[in-house]
Amino acid sequence: MPHRTLIRNARVALPGGVARTSVLIEDGIIAGVDAARHARADELVDATGLHLLPGVIDDQVHFRDPGLTHKEDLRTGSRACAAGGVTSFLEMPNTVPQTITVDALAAKLELAARRSVVNYGFYMGATTGNLDELCRAGRTSGVATPGIKIFIGSSTGNMLVDDQECLEAIFAETTLPIAAHCEDEGTVRANRARLTGPLTVHDHSRIRDHKAAITATLRAIDLAERHRHRFHVLHVSTADEVQIIADHNRIIAHHDRIITAEACPHHLFFDTSDYDRLGTLAQMNPSLKTAADRDALWRGLKEGAIQIVATDHAPHTREEKAVPYPGSPSGVPAVEVFLPLMLNEVNRGRCTLEDVAAWMCDRPARIWDIVGKGRIERGYDADLVLVDMEKQQVVRNEDQRCKSGWSPWHGSRLRGWPVRTWVGGRTVFEDERVETEAVGREIMFDRKRGGYWATGD
Repeated sequence: MPHRTLIRNARVALPGGVARTSVLIEDGIIAGVDAARHARADELVDATGLHLLPGVIDDQVHFRDPGLTHKEDLRTGSRACAAGGVTSFLEMPNTVPQTITVDALAAKLELAARRSVVNYGFYMGATTGNLDELCRAGRTSGVATPGIKIFIGSSTGNMLVDDQECLEAIFAETTLPIAAHCEDEGTVRANRARLTGPLTVHDHSRIRDHKAAITATLRAIDLAERHRHRFHVLHVSTADEVQIIADHNRIIAHHDRIITAEACPHHLFFDTSDYDRLGTLAQMNPSLKTAADRDALWRGLKEGAIQIVATDHAPHTREEKAVPYPGSPSGVPAVEVFLPLMLNEVNRGRCTLEDVAAWMCDRPARIWDIVGKGRIERGYDADLVLVDMEKQQVVRNEDQRCKSGWSPWHGSRLRGWPVRTWVGGRTVFEDERVETEAVGREIMFDRKRGGYWATGD
């Protein structure tokens, strides 16, 4: 028999704006918005004083599963998501083994079905020799993927793809949307060769400098434009990239635009001055840039050059991060504090709740053609997060549910926190308790939608 939950008196982030209304959930689906106050329900949730948002979709995480599970795994990462209001994630392919074949993708989906508390999807990874598998992924039924991930710089093993002939073939012959890590490997190596003497973490931003990011982003956009291939710029880090993407979208007719982009919280909240305070805990790829670059990312979000925010959650153990630079690995954990960081900015007046719902819920769903998610609307999946905009809490390493057990935001007091999260109508987080059962489902993608620009901005 269907289970019915009625959420009453919340301020609800709807596609048209925030309104005080009631939302009815039935059998995992949003059955009604502005439902009658006395509609029949098995559970009544009085949300007076709280806000109801669509569940957050994080399109860039590294949950290290399989093969690197001492850092994170699908169970710990997805439970941290649930506590942070993230109800769906898209995970990157640089695990062990790498997700570079359709069979490896299928195995990862099976693993997540047994371990993930929230909804999941997995990218196919590009190499210099797996073009047939990338094409096969676009044709194989029953094995869903959001798209292809290319490391144009900053990778290990055979996942670095900076050979022009290989890149041309991938953009020309595959059909899935492409996302890329854009740092020019030649520039990175030349910068490193020029530095002499002992290196410190401050040198990380000199090695992976503005030129490395800009060169690779220009190269990838050129490929996408010439081959008319949908392309998403991951973790934009420089003001110049924001301008390049904005110029592209001004010049190209609306219905022909194929370029989208994202920013990450570490680039939105940190800059090179934070190396003094955080050391290698602030080491990530792309590297931190200047305060002016950080401010440009916020402007890019507000003005629409950058469409979404994602974490690039990339945990390492504290022992690994404590190794002196350059032996220390790049990456930071973020999924559990992702939404609170942005809600805190709403309270500070930097953005609105409508902005957050667009950047973190609706637009990721449209960029990746995700079916039934990203909005509070009748017929959509009941992936929801109830937040208390007045709740204040200090981020502490010892409270983190991520396996790595630390946060670069340790000690930060944030106002605005999730208090309850639903995945498919089922509560997965409430009263600081997180679901332990694997209730998440495989995300489905509808390629007929045509992407973000096809459905408006």
